[in-house]
This record gives sequence, C-alpha cells and structure tokens, in this order.
Amino acid sequence: MENSYECPRKPNKDVSLQELRDRLAEFAEARGWDQYHSPRNLLLALVGEVGELSEIFQWKGEVARGLPNWTSADKEHLEEELSDVLLYLVRLADVCGLDLGQAALTKIVKNSRKYPVNK
Repeated sequence: MENSYECPRKPNKDVSLQELRDRLAEFAEARGWDQYHSPRNLLLALVGEVGELSEIFQWKGEVARGLPNWTSADKEHLEEELSDVLLYLVRLADVCGLDLGQAALTKIVKNSRKYPVNK
C-alpha cells in the first residue's frame, strides 16, 4: 500500500482536488489519524502551515514573478509549504463535507458580479 503514495517528481497530468481528497482520506485512515482530524484541529494545523509559508517571504521584500533570484532549494521549500497548506485545506473541506472545487468556482462567479470588469 505504501507504493500508492509514491509519485514522480514532475507528473504528466493535472491532479484534481477529488484525487487529493481521496488520497488524503486514505492516508489518514491507514494511519488511524481520522480521530484527530476534527475541523478545529485541521484548521489550527492549516494556520500553522500558513505561518510557515509566511516565514519564507518574511524578509525578502517584494519578489519577482517566477522567483528568478531564488535557489532551487528555496523553491523546493516553497513547494513543500504551499503543498502543506493545500493538503490541509483540502482535508478540512472534506471533513466538513464540502466540495471545495465547486465552492471555489461559485466564489469566482460571486466575485465577478461584485467586481465587474467595467469598474
């Protein structure tokens, strides 16, 4: 079963939120972590990961798109922290019984009405 968690460094396909949700649920269940994955606990873990993500940028000032002056190690660290945030967010939505992808699409539509192009 451990091999189901292995993934090539640069996969050739887009990964869906549903696939992430399912893999996270399987991962947590296999380790007996469901008992700890209450919405509150997941939210607090998510906030902690956002803090770790913020630390990466804390003293860098403005950063150019594409991170041209960053080392590969710095970019890898950023990838890891962004992934932690995403994974906790996806898990939180799942535990709350929400469809995060649909909620995001609905929010984009609401924002387009709130902030029309002509304003």
